[in-house]
Amino acid sequence: MDLSKLRSLTKRTQGGLRSLAVGRVTRGVAVVAVSIASAWLGIMLGGPVRANVGPVELGMTAEPSWTGETVLDAHPFGTLLFDTHDAPVGLRVTLENINTSRVAMILDNPRMSSHLPSMMEKELREGVRTLVVRALVCGLAGGLLGSLIVFRRPGPALAGLLSATVAIAGTGAAVALTFHPRAVVEPKYTGLLAGAPSLVGDAESIVTRFESYRTQLAKLVNNVSQLYDTVSALPLYDSDPASIRILHVSDIHLNPIAWNVIRSLTEQFKIDAVVDTGDLTDHGTGPEDKFAEEIGRLGLPYVFVRGNHDSGSTQKAVAKQKGAVVLDDKVKTVAGLRIYGLGDPRFTPDKSVSVDSDLEALAATGREHAARLALESKPVDLVAVHDPTIARQFSGRTPMILAGHSHERSTELLPSGTRLLVQGSTGGAGLRALEHDEPTPVAASVLYFDRKSHRLRAWDDITLGGLGEQSVQIERHVESAPGRTISPGPTVSPSPTGATVGATPP
Repeated sequence: MDLSKLRSLTKRTQGGLRSLAVGRVTRGVAVVAVSIASAWLGIMLGGPVRANVGPVELGMTAEPSWTGETVLDAHPFGTLLFDTHDAPVGLRVTLENINTSRVAMILDNPRMSSHLPSMMEKELREGVRTLVVRALVCGLAGGLLGSLIVFRRPGPALAGLLSATVAIAGTGAAVALTFHPRAVVEPKYTGLLAGAPSLVGDAESIVTRFESYRTQLAKLVNNVSQLYDTVSALPLYDSDPASIRILHVSDIHLNPIAWNVIRSLTEQFKIDAVVDTGDLTDHGTGPEDKFAEEIGRLGLPYVFVRGNHDSGSTQKAVAKQKGAVVLDDKVKTVAGLRIYGLGDPRFTPDKSVSVDSDLEALAATGREHAARLALESKPVDLVAVHDPTIARQFSGRTPMILAGHSHERSTELLPSGTRLLVQGSTGGAGLRALEHDEPTPVAASVLYFDRKSHRLRAWDDITLGGLGEQSVQIERHVESAPGRTISPGPTVSPSPTGATVGATPP
């Protein structure tokens, strides 16, 4: 054999080996992909279980999820989402049926109600255990059968079974390692506004009364039971005497829909007082002052601080309304809280003028008034201003600051321990909603203060859309250290956009 033929044979051999290696890798990837897809199909088809948990019959299903979460579907009232884990699998729990006779026994018998948490814990564990076992069996069977059907040989089928086993075991380990039990007290609610308080539950009760995960679930299911047991007349949201409920609104901008939203929220959540951080109007003109008349019809205290779109005339019009408390460099006790408010130093009826042209001047105004507030004989529980740049200068002077202006909700825990909550637009930014591709959401927050310590314990961020005030999304946040020390910290630099800087996620 001459040298050229030998080289040709060598090249063909090498090419064949490379093709063989590529083919094996391709087949291996195909086996893994088919087995995992078949395993998920098996879990979704054969994995769902039904379990009796207290007075409720639940359907439990494991499903693919990039974020990892637990969803409680309480149709038709809404859904609760809990960020319980970070693995690529979600748990969906559906309320299938309510045993009304058992609900009546639980509600009427205090002894049975006291045993409900332990009973539910046991039944829930059994249901989850059944779901895990069934998902494991159906997943492995799906991986094996899917690989056998596609490749029609025992070797790839066994490889598919091994791949499914590794994938399921890895997913289970990820769920266990990333489990967040605290997520049960911070649900995200989407559904009808009328059903929100009863499904989400009372923030003060969740924080102070329920110490364990099992009791949280008992309260949750008990709330849902009451809802299903009284479909024709939803239960009232009991006002906890240990909490002060403040509704924070801002930037209504002449949108009359905001008054419907505020009325609905004050009724559903039993609000004690409303705090409005400004921009009630658009131009601050005389004809716009009539818009403030709705304040007097709410029937509860309405704290108002002037925004940069509100004129002195607007402020006077608000002050004339029944229940209105206008704060402009003043301190008043409202609903048991000492509240300091400061009107915005600017007036910008012309929207073409930049209102953020001199942030340092705003910061200097805030520092000046914060220094004067520090001389007060008694500390204040809450500060309300319009602009976040001014708001940050009160860091360390109060546990809680409310602001608006940016039309985008955000929260920030400042270095001093003061929490700053910047509200979105309760009026959907008025006519400004038409300036963007996506409408500005209607935003408000319910703040729960402890009646004794006057510290924030929890808050619900409420965002409305879709069907106006009937469709709502609520995110519950619990203050991790409500009794933390508040101390004057370094001067907080102004933000050029009014957005939070270094915000701490709740």
